[in-house]
Amino acid sequence: MRDPTVTTHIDISPCALPSRDISPRDGDVSEMAPPDPGADGPESAALMELLVHGELSIEGRLVDASNTTLYGRLELDGAEAACVYKPIAGERPLWDFPNGTLAGREVGAYLVSEATGWELVPPTVLRDGPLGPGACQLWVDIDEEVDLVALVHSEHPGLRRLAVFDAVVNNADRKGGHILPMPGGHLYGVDHGVCFATEDKLRTVLWGWRGAPLPDDAVDTLAALRVDLAGELGDRLRTLISAREVTVTRRRVERLLRDGCFPQPSDDWPAVPWPPF
Repeated sequence: MRDPTVTTHIDISPCALPSRDISPRDGDVSEMAPPDPGADGPESAALMELLVHGELSIEGRLVDASNTTLYGRLELDGAEAACVYKPIAGERPLWDFPNGTLAGREVGAYLVSEATGWELVPPTVLRDGPLGPGACQLWVDIDEEVDLVALVHSEHPGLRRLAVFDAVVNNADRKGGHILPMPGGHLYGVDHGVCFATEDKLRTVLWGWRGAPLPDDAVDTLAALRVDLAGELGDRLRTLISAREVTVTRRRVERLLRDGCFPQPSDDWPAVPWPPF
C-alpha cells in the first residue's frame, strides 16, 4: 500500500535531497484529483497539463518500493496535485528487462488502459524532474476501509478487467498491494514497470477466473484494442517500448480473442508474485 507519510529525509545516488515536511498546503492553490471514471473534457485536459508541465518538487520517498519511488507535488497556475515520481536514474538493473526502460513501461500501461476505456491506471506521463526523466503518476487517495485480501478474492467487476488488462500487458508483478480501491468503488492498478516482456511472464494474484470465458464487454474491448495497436496506439507505444514488444502485445490480444477465455498460469514461470501483498 502506498503511504505518503514516508521518510522525510531522502539520500539517494546521485543526489542527496533535503528533508521535506509532508503536510497539507496553505495558500491560493486548488488541489486536483482524478476525474470521475468516464469523465472527459477540460478537467481531464487540465490535469494532464499539470502532470506534464507542472513544477515538480519532492517531499518524500516510498521506502518499500524496490526502485526509487518518490512522493511529490506538482504546481501550475494555481493548481496543484500530489504525484508519484519514478526517475529512470533510480531504476535497479533487472536480468530480464533492459536497463532504463521501466518508466516507459509505466507510461505504456497507462496508454493501454486509456485505450480500453476502463481507466485502470491513474494518469501517468514521462517527463523531466529533479532527478532527471522518469514516470510521473497522479497520486490517488484510496479507501482505507477496504480489506485488500477480501477484495482480491471478491467478484468485483474491476478485478476481472484488471485480470484482462494484465494478460494484455503481460504484467509480471500484480501484487494485491498494487490494487488501489477508491472511495467510490473504482479500482486502479499501479506499479507497471515490469510489463510488456516478449516472453510469458504473467504473475498475478488475480487467477480466480483462469480458464473462464471472457465477458462480452472484454471481448468487445479487446477487438477494438487489436485495431488500436495496429494504428495510433501502437505508434505511441513504440516511443516507450520496443517495436517487437508492441507486436507481441498485439499477438497476446489476438490470442485472448481466439481462445475466448482468461489465461491459465504458465508452467514456465511462477504464477504468483512474492510477496503476494
